[in-house]
Amino acid sequence: MNQDKIINEIIPHFLCEGKLLKIIPFGNGHINDTYRLYYQLEDGQTQSMILQRMNTYVFQSPDKLMENVLNVTSFLKNKTIQNGGEPERETLTVILTDQDLPYYQDHDNHVWRMYAFIENTMSYDLVEDENIFYQSALAFGKFQNLLADYPADTLYETIPDFHDTRKRYDAFIKAMQEDCMQRAQGVSKEIAFVIEHEHYVDRFNEALQKGEVPLRVTHNDTKLNNILFDCDQHQAVCIVDLDTVMPGLVMNDFGDAIRFGASTALEDEKDLSQVACDMHLFEVYTKGFIEGTQGKLTPQEVELLPLGALMMTLECGIRFLTDYLQGDVYFKTEYPEHNLVRCRTQFQLVSDMEKKWDQMTTIVHQYAYVHQ
Repeated sequence: MNQDKIINEIIPHFLCEGKLLKIIPFGNGHINDTYRLYYQLEDGQTQSMILQRMNTYVFQSPDKLMENVLNVTSFLKNKTIQNGGEPERETLTVILTDQDLPYYQDHDNHVWRMYAFIENTMSYDLVEDENIFYQSALAFGKFQNLLADYPADTLYETIPDFHDTRKRYDAFIKAMQEDCMQRAQGVSKEIAFVIEHEHYVDRFNEALQKGEVPLRVTHNDTKLNNILFDCDQHQAVCIVDLDTVMPGLVMNDFGDAIRFGASTALEDEKDLSQVACDMHLFEVYTKGFIEGTQGKLTPQEVELLPLGALMMTLECGIRFLTDYLQGDVYFKTEYPEHNLVRCRTQFQLVSDMEKKWDQMTTIVHQYAYVHQ
């Protein structure tokens, strides 16, 4: 993107104080183009902003997405104030435009947004120690606690059916039957694994439809690197990347964090003997998450947390296998078998969770009892 265009056309539409000093590319995200802007204020101090060009291929209704973000961050700021916290540090601050909008659409129909930069923070891509994982769990649990009384059904679905496991399963069946890349014969074992586990795919939808669990505001991308940590105290400060905040189920947020953070191997580990769900890390995260929610979860939601871990892992594996059968059209791959390797690690993780099921449920019950 031409920086002169950004400086001359885009930035002037956002209501920022100070004189722009410089602009540099920022971060390593794969969805949006991100820049850090440095401003000098009248008193001589400097402040930073984050400017992003939103990916409208992935998020096709940026106006609705930003309405979600603005409403949720405003709600979180009020809650943080009530709790005696620091709203400008603990919650993202959306910078409005001169049209009083949370985004700006340029002459090429690109959509831009701006956030205040939160100073003296950092993020982690990997679980470097268990305290970082615990802090992330505490942060996402607190996120659920603060938003417990937010009317989730008033939010837009930024990616429709994102965690509808039944629809993910049906898409897999369609891809298998069409077999457009002639790959199905070589993955009969993986196909059989998915079909053998079909009995899981409707569990959460049925629980929601029966009123056994509530619809909540969920983050839907609970990776470790979506949390900012204080550089000095190493405590979680603020949850970021709110693009997928929408109505959902708390078990999915918990489960996706376990799928990624408690695995003993990378997502594309070829040696399946290295792949397992680390029960110590599972316990660390469970403790922090339940503690952070401060009793806001229903007994049935707590009971289903282990299933959330299994379901999100199974769903992710199904998505990788579906993409492999379709010719790797969704996920970026580095070699022809990449999606197949990814799906195998997820299925190995599912199998390991099934073996450790009693241990997982015991851990959840232990911390649910402590914090009920």
